[in-house]
Amino acid sequence: MSGHSKWATTKHRKAAQDAKRSALFSKLSRNITVAAKEGGDPNPDNNASLAAAIEKAKANSLPKDKIKVAIDKAFGSGKDAANYESVVYEGYGPAGVAIYCEALTDNRNRTAADVRSAFSHAGGNLGTSGSVAYMFERKGQIMVEKQVETGDKKNPVKPNGAAADEDEFMLAVAEAGGDDYEDAEDEWVVYTAPTDLMAVKKALEDAGIVTKGAEMTMEPTTPAQVSVADAKKVMRLVDKLEELEDLQNVYHTMDITDEIAAALEED
Repeated sequence: MSGHSKWATTKHRKAAQDAKRSALFSKLSRNITVAAKEGGDPNPDNNASLAAAIEKAKANSLPKDKIKVAIDKAFGSGKDAANYESVVYEGYGPAGVAIYCEALTDNRNRTAADVRSAFSHAGGNLGTSGSVAYMFERKGQIMVEKQVETGDKKNPVKPNGAAADEDEFMLAVAEAGGDDYEDAEDEWVVYTAPTDLMAVKKALEDAGIVTKGAEMTMEPTTPAQVSVADAKKVMRLVDKLEELEDLQNVYHTMDITDEIAAALEED
């Protein structure tokens, strides 16, 4: 188990996306609704997917009343019924970088047309089901800040338990059942098996470590090396896809090196 830093190189993009609050809240609400409906239970204690969806929503400041409305919508009827379905789109972007998209849609034709158009305009190709999925691995992801706010003006922050020291944190992650972690500058990113996400989060909290959020992610098994110029083309496609209302998550296999991260920051 060892820390590494690929998360830190993409944090600026996540922050930029999170700033688009209205679109983000809509996607988070839709994600909660589908997780509740597919899990068949409105109680997150009995529905792991719903628990993860709620954690992600809370980490992005989705209000409690909107979370409740999203859950209720999963079990509504008539005009209040949720008719979203999960769809995955796979393809290749510029330089042959694999792209994996997760969508929640109430109109497959519309979503497919939008995704196909984005790939086409970026010089990529939309593939068939399973064409790139094997290049990714599903994992749970928990964010942990190294310091937490105290509310004290004289001492505004304090060490976040074992998270303040890497050796101690590495031990805490192992004892909690985590698989790995990354050093992301002012926070840690802990990776878990998908089914262990909430259990590991609870174990860390029981050990006195405050967590910032938890969600599911797809990690590339073999990152692709590309040039700076191609990296910019790939990210333009990723940005275009992430702007689509029906797409929840967009993953790629591109290895974002420090050089590429710096170039993307300048754009």
